[in-house]
Amino acid sequence: MAYFSYICAYICYNLDILPSYYHETIPIIKQHLRLDSLCDCSRNVYPYARTDGELLGLRRIHFVGIQTPGNPIFMLTGRFFANFASDPSHVAYMINLMSALFSAATILLLFWTITHLARKIIVKDSSAMTLAQMIVILGCGAVGALAYTWSDTFWFSAVEGEVYAYSSFCTALVFWLILKWEDVADEPHSDRYIILIAYLIGISIAVHLLNLLTIPALVLVYYFRKFGNPTTKGALIALLLSFAGIVFLLYGLVPGFVKVAGWIELLCVNILSMPFNSGVIVYFFLVIGCISWGIYETYKQNNINRLRISFLISVILVGLPFISGKIFIGILISLALAIFLFYKKQLPIRLLNMVLVSVLVIFIGYSSYALIVIRSTANTPMDQNSPEDVFALGSYLNREQYGDRPLFYGQTFVADVERKDGVPQYEEGAPIWARVIKKSENEPDRYEIIDHKRNYIYTPELCMFFPRMYSPDGRHVGAYKEWSNFKGKPVSVNGRTVRKPTFVENMRFFIDYQVNFMYWRYFMWNFAGRQNDIQGNGDAAYGNWITGFNFIDNLLVGDQTLLPTDLKENKGRNVFFMMPLLLGLLGLFFQLYSGKKGLESFWVVFFLFFMTGLAIVIYLNQTPYQPRERDYAYAGSFYAFAIWIGLGVAAIYKLLSKKINPTLSAGIAAVISLIVPIQMVSQTWDDHDRSGRYTCRDFGKNYLTSVDENGIIFTNGDNDTFPLWYAQETEGYRTDVRVCNLSYLQTDWYVNQMKSQAYESDPLPISMEESQYGNKKREYAYILDRVDYPVSVKMAMDYFLSDDERTKTIPGYGKINHLPTGELFIDIDKEKILKSGIVPKGYEDKIVDRIDLSFKDKNTLILNDLAIIDLLSTNAETGWKRPVYFATTVDPSFFTETDKYFMRTGMAYEVVPVKLENTPGRYQVNTDKMYDNVMNKFVWGGIDVNPDIYLDETIRRMCYSYRIMFIDLIDQLIQEGKTDKALKALDYCMEKIPGDVVPHNYISLQLAMDYYFLKQNEKGKALLEKIADSAIEYVTWINSLDNNKKRSVQRDYYYNERALAEQVIPMFYRFGDEESGKKYLEKAALAGVDINRYFKIDTSKTN
Repeated sequence: MAYFSYICAYICYNLDILPSYYHETIPIIKQHLRLDSLCDCSRNVYPYARTDGELLGLRRIHFVGIQTPGNPIFMLTGRFFANFASDPSHVAYMINLMSALFSAATILLLFWTITHLARKIIVKDSSAMTLAQMIVILGCGAVGALAYTWSDTFWFSAVEGEVYAYSSFCTALVFWLILKWEDVADEPHSDRYIILIAYLIGISIAVHLLNLLTIPALVLVYYFRKFGNPTTKGALIALLLSFAGIVFLLYGLVPGFVKVAGWIELLCVNILSMPFNSGVIVYFFLVIGCISWGIYETYKQNNINRLRISFLISVILVGLPFISGKIFIGILISLALAIFLFYKKQLPIRLLNMVLVSVLVIFIGYSSYALIVIRSTANTPMDQNSPEDVFALGSYLNREQYGDRPLFYGQTFVADVERKDGVPQYEEGAPIWARVIKKSENEPDRYEIIDHKRNYIYTPELCMFFPRMYSPDGRHVGAYKEWSNFKGKPVSVNGRTVRKPTFVENMRFFIDYQVNFMYWRYFMWNFAGRQNDIQGNGDAAYGNWITGFNFIDNLLVGDQTLLPTDLKENKGRNVFFMMPLLLGLLGLFFQLYSGKKGLESFWVVFFLFFMTGLAIVIYLNQTPYQPRERDYAYAGSFYAFAIWIGLGVAAIYKLLSKKINPTLSAGIAAVISLIVPIQMVSQTWDDHDRSGRYTCRDFGKNYLTSVDENGIIFTNGDNDTFPLWYAQETEGYRTDVRVCNLSYLQTDWYVNQMKSQAYESDPLPISMEESQYGNKKREYAYILDRVDYPVSVKMAMDYFLSDDERTKTIPGYGKINHLPTGELFIDIDKEKILKSGIVPKGYEDKIVDRIDLSFKDKNTLILNDLAIIDLLSTNAETGWKRPVYFATTVDPSFFTETDKYFMRTGMAYEVVPVKLENTPGRYQVNTDKMYDNVMNKFVWGGIDVNPDIYLDETIRRMCYSYRIMFIDLIDQLIQEGKTDKALKALDYCMEKIPGDVVPHNYISLQLAMDYYFLKQNEKGKALLEKIADSAIEYVTWINSLDNNKKRSVQRDYYYNERALAEQVIPMFYRFGDEESGKKYLEKAALAGVDINRYFKIDTSKTN
């Protein structure tokens, strides 16, 4: 039965596995399947604006792509699976297959775990297992395992190359192993299971840190098994020790390895003049040697003092005492350990031996992070954070680019940094070491301190305990106020009064958003039902949990019988009638009230449930507007609940056996309970089936297709960056194009990489040298009005990069990096521009003499801004040899005032030095180039050939972007009088982005209008009716809601009402279709739309 569950899971996952790349896979291999790139999918560098939910799915890493804090074991395993790909286009499938295999293995382990726990309760120690008991136990395992197999969260990560599938396997394996240890705890050498668990924890750290959260459950198993008469007090002490263990592992051992290695690296390089990374090699062998010595001494026990010394040195070398950034705390902990070792007469030598062996095997697993340094020193095409030495690696692993967030005490969103004489106050932390930038290769290797970590001090009056609302981001502040019903209390600080959130409001946000919305909502998605696959933000229409019982759902989210068709038919709508939830609660109470063994195992499962669920919620302290996929982190918690679902079978059996034959009761309980996973798979199959979907891979190629040969395209987020990298690195597509992520371009390490060759792409023409911007030397430039006339970019950059004191010293401010004016320009040589061929036909006489860039409304330019204007200036000097583009999905704030010169070529805007009539958001279209790209070169990922393909919210959103792209092209073609091409493009849009796959809404209004302009009235009418029907449905449903729910979807109501009243109905009358106009006037009135509030239609005059 266990293997039956495994086979069911594997077949299911293999049938609906992604065939291609997922939305944020980091590419690591190119055509020849070599390890070629080291990069990160860091979430801080983009606003998590997702475009697609597909691609290869190695969201965390793809072969050599590493998401902080790095996943080298996952990467190496993925590399192994990639060897079985028949060609580069199948590499993604093999990585996804790896996730499917690990997920199926997780289901197998879950089956064994449930049957173990069920057997402990059902079968008495001295009795033989009866047939009824065997049926019940197997039924428990099958039902619980299959329910988890087809749960939303786990299934989502099982069919794409996510690190969470591997992490779930590690968690399941560790938990199962402690239960195996429980069976043999009294046998000789039973400690080998503990050592194996320690090794797996070390390995799992190199997959994901979530595995550490199983430690409290493991400690409870150990306590209940080793102590004959466990008590509540003893259990609490065991839990406190387990929490301390997590702290020492997470903040002591894990960073401690790197911290001590850094000290030895400084000794070897700066003092002993050895090459970079020599100290790390010395440290590795020193740690292995010392721990091995300690293990030998604790095993032989020949000399107690050598035993003490070896243990103490080993613990210090691995950095365990240095749990704080304060060195004296590490010294105190080391002294306390020394006192314990040398003054305690009877040492627990077996425990010391097990600690050393465990630390050694954890170190062996953790040492896989050396791969990151090794790959980084190879200068791969994408080298995230450039962790070429132990200091850069330490910053990388400590997730320092994410910044800090308060946990138990800290600032609220209204808090300011304390200032003294206008200077921000902070506590100076540890020094930040970096390699000295060499001016010649003959200089010796050395490290230097480039800065210190800064812990800013916030106004204490505006801080609070357990702060949940802390982000000053305006968007977050608005959400804080909405979720907490914010009123605040007035607080006077430095002569001004601000409204600080009260603790009650703080806790309201914590409970309503962080706990309910970001945890319990996902929990209920898995075990009660889901409204649809749209993330939402607490509004009535999107992403809520439902039950399937109308009388309950009507209270929760409004009348479900009136739902608009596209919401009602959303494949993410899953109805479980709360059966998994109810069965799980039955199992929970059955375990809780099943005697001493049941109670003990309940607390073990409960702390697995809590630590991998609500404890993560507390620790993460999430800000509003989190992406949908945050539930992956809670997979362990849902795994624990699946154990209770399985035990629910035993609960039903217990109830039935009081009335009927035990064997018959067992069979009935198992069969009835199997309805639960069957109902789950019947509902969740369609929204987890990714087979045949290639959208993200193809959409990534379309970005590259929009760029001319040897071009440069600036991107911003994961959606317009990682698909492009995948296409280039893995499938070798358009490697002549240089993809430059503007969020990364804010860092010196990325500027360095952009100035290097990458495949067929030449270095970017950035004139700045590393010695001028490296090691945080010039991260930004203030804009000061030192001159009252425009200055060329070249002159301004020369001024900015100069070390002359006169270009740095400002009276009253001291020395600061700055530009002398915000009015800049780039001279244009018309002959060179014409020769380059970038100017479209008909625009030759519109070439400008110079590109004007005005930054008068800005106070500063940061490194990416400076790199862009430097690149454009250098490119213009050299005859515009490199076409320059911005992806259409880049935020306008990154355009560096170049959008006046944009011409759209598809999914990119080309910077062309010609005079254009652009307005913000509306840019000229190069119709010849864009028409050829869209009609002849773009690919569509399967949405045009498979009407049953599942497109999640992010893919649908990207498809709407493509419709807008078509609208821009068609409108420009109509303006240019190219009506034949316009009609072909319009029909092609309807063919490639069909309405039955991507429903039409108000975005498609312009497409309908274009059909009418092109004398295709029937097509225009058909499309307009679809839009009208959708708008009527939305307005009808929203008007049926109570005021609170209606307020949450007011924006949808506004858009749909205005679409009807201002666009759809007037359009019918405008083009002579009075019958349709009257029909929808009546429907709008019945739906509650007051047309006269917008205008009055004169039906006596129609065109």
